[in-house]
Amino acid sequence: MAEVQANHKNEKVGEVVSTKMAKTIVVQVTRRVPHPLYKRIVSKRNKFYAHDEDGTAKVGDVVRIIESRPLSKLKRWTLGEIVRRAVDTSVAGLAE
Repeated sequence: MAEVQANHKNEKVGEVVSTKMAKTIVVQVTRRVPHPLYKRIVSKRNKFYAHDEDGTAKVGDVVRIIESRPLSKLKRWTLGEIVRRAVDTSVAGLAE
């Protein structure tokens, strides 16, 4: 009969580097690849703008982002889940 096909969208895991925009986070994804000529492992970084409706992600959090339809000129990803929270080192966090 009709087969149900799962909607496999592209996912990436990275660290939040900015939350200064409304409902938007900037996620830096780092990957380690061998250099094409010298074969030494080098780190390559890309920044992705992701939609964060509730503003739950903070700077330093490790998050999973999921590919989506274009939401603005640069935003093509949405926040899937927060994999790991950043350590709170603020003075308010130490007082509690």
